[in-house]
Amino acid sequence: MSAIRFEKDADNIVTLVLDNPGQSANTMNADFRAAFEEVVVRIEAEQADISGIVLTSAKSTFFAGGDLNELISVAEAAPFYEMVNRLKAGMRRLETLGKPMVAAINGAALGGGWELALACHHRICLDSPKVSIGLPEVTLGLLPGGGGVVRMVRLLGLEKALPYLMEGKQVKPEAALKAGLVHELVASPEELVSRAKEWVKANPKAQQPWDEKGYRLPGGTPSSPHVFQMLSIAPSMLRQKTKGCFPAPEKILAAAVEGAQVDFDNACLIESRYFTELVMSPVAKNMINTFWFQLNHIKAGGSRPDGFAPSQTHKVGVIGAGMMGAGIAYQCAISGIDVVLKDVALESATKGKSYSEGLLAKRVARGSMTQQKMDEVLARIQATDNSGDFAGCDLIIEAVFEDRALKAQVTREAESICNPDALIASNTSTLPITGLAEAVPDPSRFIGLHFFSPVDKMPLVEIICGEKTSDEVLAKAFDFVLQIRKTPIVVNDSRGFFTSRVFGTFTNEGIAMLGEGVEPALIEKEAVKAGMPVGPLAISDEVSMSLMKHIRAQTESDLAAEGKVMPAHPAIAVIDTMVDQLKRPGRAAGAGFYDYPEGGKKRLWSGLKEQFVRSEQQISRQDVRDRLLFIQAIETVRCLEEKVLRSVPDANIGSIFGIGFAAWSGGALQFINQYGLASFVDRARYLSEQYGERFEPPALLQEMAASGHRFE
Repeated sequence: MSAIRFEKDADNIVTLVLDNPGQSANTMNADFRAAFEEVVVRIEAEQADISGIVLTSAKSTFFAGGDLNELISVAEAAPFYEMVNRLKAGMRRLETLGKPMVAAINGAALGGGWELALACHHRICLDSPKVSIGLPEVTLGLLPGGGGVVRMVRLLGLEKALPYLMEGKQVKPEAALKAGLVHELVASPEELVSRAKEWVKANPKAQQPWDEKGYRLPGGTPSSPHVFQMLSIAPSMLRQKTKGCFPAPEKILAAAVEGAQVDFDNACLIESRYFTELVMSPVAKNMINTFWFQLNHIKAGGSRPDGFAPSQTHKVGVIGAGMMGAGIAYQCAISGIDVVLKDVALESATKGKSYSEGLLAKRVARGSMTQQKMDEVLARIQATDNSGDFAGCDLIIEAVFEDRALKAQVTREAESICNPDALIASNTSTLPITGLAEAVPDPSRFIGLHFFSPVDKMPLVEIICGEKTSDEVLAKAFDFVLQIRKTPIVVNDSRGFFTSRVFGTFTNEGIAMLGEGVEPALIEKEAVKAGMPVGPLAISDEVSMSLMKHIRAQTESDLAAEGKVMPAHPAIAVIDTMVDQLKRPGRAAGAGFYDYPEGGKKRLWSGLKEQFVRSEQQISRQDVRDRLLFIQAIETVRCLEEKVLRSVPDANIGSIFGIGFAAWSGGALQFINQYGLASFVDRARYLSEQYGERFEPPALLQEMAASGHRFE
């Protein structure tokens, strides 16, 4: 069965129906390419008896784009480059055949799907919220390699095309019509093909704008004064954004600008060369593996226990209306769930609700939400100081200060009032769930739901299972996280779980380097160059070193009760000095590693040099970067070794979405894969010899390196 059905009507209009056999979506796989080549040859041979072409789909989506299974496994550049050019040549032959060609877009047209549509002379789109149009390749470390760069630039001009190309911007039908991406909208799928055929009959000599005599690039060529001015600053602005870690946006800019200065066919060759270079790069393979395959594995329930029917949460009780509790309440309410937001004082609870009001008001101001919708969302949040309002809740989330006794008190009170089968959850970031579960009569109903701040922006929720948490409760918690449009990872109980443990190694390593005498600016800059969103000193200020001290004290107390001693770390002395002697605990206090001048930009505190820096103690930039990334990757392996982590996808997605591990690497374990396990072990041993035994590679890592295995 062919991936493209060839259907010709009495008016000699050919409808090409895209229908990849055995797939839920059409992709540019080998079957499609073979079918497309046959169709092009047939249309060319029968062109005298063809009046036009309509391109449509038998699937619920129009076309999903490239086959990522193929792309991630490409090993040789030359044959791949030739294959891409053959496919693009076929699209170009149809485009210039002299027959009108219309794309009848019935569903999502992303990546290669949108590139097929762009090769048509006219584009008609179903006006449905389920339809998205765009070129998201950059989010996977790629560029649109099927003519997308060339045609988008020629359709919109450089300035308007670049956001779609470099940011992966996607739009709905109405916005696509307004932007000039599609020409018409229709209300029903039945109208698509009939309207397309009408257009074919009315436009027998259709051409692409760029093939018409006298065509000029919209907005001007790269040498036009306005465009030249924009392009003169674009590379430096782009470098500021990518820090040199993501090659795709840079290659897209190059392909777009270079392609705009040559004819169409040579522009396509330029695009193919950059596309091939990116496909062969480790960054693209890392990102495809993690952001496509592993993320989809998680969202499809890869970490959810089998055997339990899907569940819906209807009413959530949130204890604590601070920044975190308020954020959780907002996320629940905007997802359609009723929320009881409780604090010790009604004034505090009302202030927590106002956080949601502020976020929603911004949406209304942007035009992305109506006032009516905002009022509906706010009506779902009940601010209260009365625990009795937890009656009827099927989920309780405690989000108070990291104090074991306080958490136990408020949890016990809420549990006695909510539904008897309700899930009881703690938003703790460090305290073991098994111990917190002792506050309720049935520990099997207790689970950890670790949100990240700000909740409305951070995509991850870390689900932590205590020793007695039941699989049914885990399944319900997993469903809840998906219900509020977050990505769940599942881990087992441990002090700090996975994300906080690894995050702590990052901040501590940066602080330890400062204590050794390394320049603070070097630490911060190299962290960002390594791919971290912010330096360890800056993020320590945000977290607050006072909180770090409090968590350490709680940990020391808990371990002492177990007859254990907390391991020493060189960062401890620096933190104590900053908090106790220098009275600079962090941003909330107005002073930490950074100064925070009122109305001005934060800057590293000049006193750090006098207090800590020693000129003879400077280390190489590479050592700074490696220490910050390696320590996180090593701790991730320890979490896997100790069975805290349950899967590699949870590790990679959690490290990126939860703590901002270098996204170009594909996550903490994929970072080790792409480095090479044997090479990583060697480098870790060097770091251990130079900077401390905390870099010593775990036994699991050594065993895998010796046997030639990878983290998969």
